[in-house]
Amino acid sequence: MPLTPDDEVQTRDELVAFVRELHQDYLRQGHDWENRTLDSFLEALAAWIADSDGWYRNFDKKLPANGDWTFIARALSAATVYE
Repeated sequence: MPLTPDDEVQTRDELVAFVRELHQDYLRQGHDWENRTLDSFLEALAAWIADSDGWYRNFDKKLPANGDWTFIARALSAATVYE
């Protein structure tokens, strides 16, 4: 289920579909995930974001300079209370 280095999410609808598929993957085989708890998942998420320039460099890609970091932060924050 992970994105390959050449996969891209271009639209909000594609992001919604990806997150829903990620959720379904967790329901099917979450026992195989490295980070099975919210605690470890969030810590891994923060660590990957902090180190993401290395991932991009390893795949000869550029970290998006103008990523909408606020949108992602708002989405993560809203998920703590949104039904």
